Amino acid sequence: MPHEVDGTVGLHRAPRSSCALRANNDYEAVQAWLSLHEAPATQRAYRKEAERLILWAIVERGVALSSLATEDAVTYRAFLRQPTPRQRWVGPASPRHSTEWRPFAGGLSTRSRAYALSVLSSMFRWLIEQRYVLANPFAGIKVRGARQTTLDTTRSFSEGEWKLVRTVAEGLEWSYGWQPSAAQRLRFLIDFSYSTGLRAGELVHAKLGSIEVDAHGDTWLHVVGKGSKAGKVVLPGLARGVLDRHLAQRGLPVTPAKWNPATPVLGSLDDEAGITSKRLWAIVRRFFATTADVLADTNPALAEKLRRATPHWMRHTHATHALQRGAELTTVRDNLRHASLSTTSMYLHSDDLRRARQIGGAFEAPAA
Repeated sequence: MPHEVDGTVGLHRAPRSSCALRANNDYEAVQAWLSLHEAPATQRAYRKEAERLILWAIVERGVALSSLATEDAVTYRAFLRQPTPRQRWVGPASPRHSTEWRPFAGGLSTRSRAYALSVLSSMFRWLIEQRYVLANPFAGIKVRGARQTTLDTTRSFSEGEWKLVRTVAEGLEWSYGWQPSAAQRLRFLIDFSYSTGLRAGELVHAKLGSIEVDAHGDTWLHVVGKGSKAGKVVLPGLARGVLDRHLAQRGLPVTPAKWNPATPVLGSLDDEAGITSKRLWAIVRRFFATTADVLADTNPALAEKLRRATPHWMRHTHATHALQRGAELTTVRDNLRHASLSTTSMYLHSDDLRRARQIGGAFEAPAA
């Protein structure tokens, strides 16, 4: 980048002698911040927000990231709602090397804008702590109407919807052209995710050596979750059953004593190696798209829902179904590794049909 906008002489740079970073410019400083986050999914999400801001600062404002002022941050908030000029900033999903690639697929929703500003404010706070910059231009910048919660509990499947999804999964190789090995792995992936509530990043990094059976005969999977926090997740009968089947399909031993501890729980189709989080997302999104096409005529509402679904929906569905089936709130909280009950309690929602019937029955109109 040109020297004038790479941050070497940023307007809000702190004195070099007091900086705790070796970074000479904004790109290197942002890379240092990203390196704090080991989870690949978190790194990708944060990198995207930082990259968008750096590009906007240089292209639209003609300044470095470390030269942005509060007025710039306010303008950027409006820009996120409707990136303009559109031909420069917005385009269909394309490989990074393509001339068609653009930073945005469209304007961001209220929730997405609030998330972006939160990430950027957090980044600047850290840069201030490292004495790289002197001010946070995003301090106090809010998005009007944004929900304070980070969870959208509508992003889950009801019991009936999940049965339909699983019905399609059972026929992938017979009716929808999937390779048998790919169909088998997909069924394991969604069943294991659904029954454990694991995040995608946790599943792709899980190893057989992280599974243990305690003195009571219960099976647990040790994981490293968000914020590099260690925890453990129950492997119920459904999870253990599909794991045994998945291992057998991969030609691996089912008996724990014979396991190679380094073997990934979720395998590749080609060898014993695992897969990346990006690959997991692509597999699940392909399945959801297939299922949406199958159900488009008979259940258009579910088909539309499936076109928006991501792998994280299995985690939401796990929590919702566990609570509906009688699991205690604290139990689900601990298995999801939430910091507080208030986060988990957001899954205590009823479906609209049941709510309408029950409230309608409680407050019937008086007889004429």
